[in-house]
Amino acid sequence: MHFIGIDIGSTSSKVAVMDERGEFCELFLLPSGFSAVKVARQIKQALEQKGYGEGFVTATGYGRVSVEYAQLSMSEILCHGLGAHFLFEQDCTVIDVGGQDTKAIKIENGKPADFIMNDKCSAGTGKFLEISAGRLGLELSEIYKTARKNPAIKISSTCTVFAESEIVSLSANGAETSEIAYAIVDSSAHKVASLIKRLENQIYFLSGGLSNVPLFKQLLGEHLGAKIFTCENAIYCGAMGAALIGARKANEILKETR
Repeated sequence: MHFIGIDIGSTSSKVAVMDERGEFCELFLLPSGFSAVKVARQIKQALEQKGYGEGFVTATGYGRVSVEYAQLSMSEILCHGLGAHFLFEQDCTVIDVGGQDTKAIKIENGKPADFIMNDKCSAGTGKFLEISAGRLGLELSEIYKTARKNPAIKISSTCTVFAESEIVSLSANGAETSEIAYAIVDSSAHKVASLIKRLENQIYFLSGGLSNVPLFKQLLGEHLGAKIFTCENAIYCGAMGAALIGARKANEILKETR
């Protein structure tokens, strides 16, 4: 049997497939698009094409209720925490900057012990970066590549709407797009760090899509005053944690039926 974790996020949906030996044999993602139901069905088709149609499925993420074929649905806090611990193999605070929210999960003895999330405002989330990039006429991926530091250029607003006004004003006053791009990423990292500090830890592991962005990782570390750890597959933490939980549940069910 294969154990499949599906993490339906607001921007992308991640899938992790684990075999009976506890090894991950498949990792892939799809854009979430407008409909969580649609992407869940696309994932099912992809799994069937890859030969994993009969696996034990555990769903997590904001769109987990849309995975109609899942045998189990779990909190993303628990899944991200367990997935990060599986990859990092030590207690830490997991930082996940999602499209709609930012989560910090404190791991103690291999399990989530505490967590904190930002409020409904999109400041300090992937949506803030996406909206800000759009204001500069850039794709989200371009904002990191073009960013160039100018200490005189800063974005201080903690509200996304007011930050947009600052971006427009900076541009109108002649600031370079590359300089504003850097200020945007730095502002986002500062907002995330302000949230994370409330958990009082010094070992940090960055998961999610921004784990693959060196500039964000660097700036977040500077604002926290600590080294930020991550790894190549950190974007799949939620899906991997869901697969791990699914394996435990499936084994429990198997024992009960014997």
